[in-house]
Amino acid sequence: MRQPQTAPLPRHLRELQNGNLSATTTLNDLTKTDTFTSSLPPDPQYTTPQSSHNAERSALGPRLVKNALYTYVRPEPSQNPELLATSRRALIDVGLKPGEAETEDFKALVSGNKIMWDAEKEEGIYPWAQCYGGYQFGQWAGQLGDGRAISLFEAYNHYTTNRYELQLKGAGKTPYSRFADGKAVLRSSIREFVVSEALNALGIPTTRALSLTLLPDEKVVREKIEPGAIVCRAAQSWIRIGTFDLLRARGDRNLIRQLAEYVGTQVLTGWSAHPGKLKEGKIEETALNPPAGVQPDIIQGEGKEAENRFARLYREIVRRNAKMVAGWQAYAFTNGVLNTDNTSIFGLSIDFGPFAFLDNFDPSYTPNHDDFMLRYAYKNQPSIIWWNLVRLGEALGELIGAGNRADDKEFVEEGVAKSWADELVERAENLIQQAGEEYKAVFMGEYKRLMTLRLGLKECKEGDFDELYSELLDTMEALELDFNHWFRRLSNMNTKDLETEEQRKELASVFWHKEGLTGIEKDEDKARERIAKWLERWRTRVLEDWGEGQDDERTRAMKSVNPKFVPRSWILDELINRVEQKGEREILHRIMDMTLWPFEDEWGWDRDEEERFCGDVPKYNRAMQCSCSS
Repeated sequence: MRQPQTAPLPRHLRELQNGNLSATTTLNDLTKTDTFTSSLPPDPQYTTPQSSHNAERSALGPRLVKNALYTYVRPEPSQNPELLATSRRALIDVGLKPGEAETEDFKALVSGNKIMWDAEKEEGIYPWAQCYGGYQFGQWAGQLGDGRAISLFEAYNHYTTNRYELQLKGAGKTPYSRFADGKAVLRSSIREFVVSEALNALGIPTTRALSLTLLPDEKVVREKIEPGAIVCRAAQSWIRIGTFDLLRARGDRNLIRQLAEYVGTQVLTGWSAHPGKLKEGKIEETALNPPAGVQPDIIQGEGKEAENRFARLYREIVRRNAKMVAGWQAYAFTNGVLNTDNTSIFGLSIDFGPFAFLDNFDPSYTPNHDDFMLRYAYKNQPSIIWWNLVRLGEALGELIGAGNRADDKEFVEEGVAKSWADELVERAENLIQQAGEEYKAVFMGEYKRLMTLRLGLKECKEGDFDELYSELLDTMEALELDFNHWFRRLSNMNTKDLETEEQRKELASVFWHKEGLTGIEKDEDKARERIAKWLERWRTRVLEDWGEGQDDERTRAMKSVNPKFVPRSWILDELINRVEQKGEREILHRIMDMTLWPFEDEWGWDRDEEERFCGDVPKYNRAMQCSCSS
């Protein structure tokens, strides 16, 4: 093993030594709340924590649960759990001291053996599982719900004022398990643990993963018998579009309203934080910075343009998801399963199954081997997220379309009167359609912003999208070039080395795979010429934005947004094999180190291994696919 002896510690290791932990606390002193369960209706069969606690777990279900948004349910106790890894960054963001991960209380909590409820005193916070439905591959699937996820409590971070709902995935059956066992296998748990923190490190909105626990005594049947595991994950909210879908399918308009009010006030930072009506002008410009501060009782606009607080709430959810999927596209992340029950109202990447980062740039790639129609392929993600958001618009349509009548007693208690039903429908359809235009504008604005940064430019000028962005993607696709490797390698290029056509052609092969060209274009000379033309345009734009002699500063800026490491499918497969089959543990910590700080040049580990994980993807491990059970 070759390690640097005299070089200074990498930045991420200095952060580990010198990080400011004054804002964190112990598990015992962490502020815990149960806003979700104290604000929304429980399962009518178990209306109190005590009633659920006194029941046999097997009596809780699976079954249909109506007129409710959750069921009180405790995790199944686990035998001989082993805490495999934690994310220091996630622990700090939630508000916990990283050292808490070494305590027995923490280990018991994240393995399902401790809850924050005192049965004798009947006080504390009792765990729960959420009730929701969803459209899966475009078809209505009925009631789904947290079939293997159980929320423990909400952690409030006083320093950031963020609230995170902590949840155990793989903690046993709930009323929403249907025909499943409520368990999670180690294989899929490793994947979710790593990618949750990888996306966060890249700046993409995502749920988080605090810990990964192995359950060696659990033998879980999937394609084969596998060891069980639990991921302790966290999110500002676990409410999904599918939560509203189920209420709409059941015609529960009162609960739709109650949930919308809860989301508007408790989840998305309050009504006045939501976007006000856009100003007149080009939506590509006005949508980027909408006015805010509109009080909840204010109606903006007239007639079919009238926007009430529910219309602004819908637009807030639309905007959040537009920015999230723009991050996916800019970093070539493919979710694999974008059902409405996998789409967050908070705009978070959520519920990781057969996901992958692209290797070669292939817009039609899907990591889900069951997605025969390519519904959830990389290129389709923005349109599918909008399809899901239209379903949300349908669920909220009555509230959006009600305009200034949304709080009228007659409407609240009895619904829309026939005399103005057509007006409601027209307004709702119009505002949802307008939200679609806003979605496109916000998506493109965020995508251009991220791509501009990745290309090392200070601003996006007219012509950049066609001449730089689009041409680059076309070139990558035709030559089968690696997406994220391109940007990292481009970061290291010096404009002085690109002055002549001969220089540019010579450097073109930097972007190729080790075995050379593998794409449709097999002519090496033509490939070099194509890349050289693009490099010439890029060099011109870099000099326009930065001027001469600024390569070092520009390189630092590019490296801060272009990761050297991303957890690709082949790396995760090797990691799973070494942890599960060979019993290794250090490799998991090393990969997580690289995951949490992906922009480093080195991580102070084994340099050869680091370079292998950051280098060319093995030829026969590119564009891997897996199943939803992964």
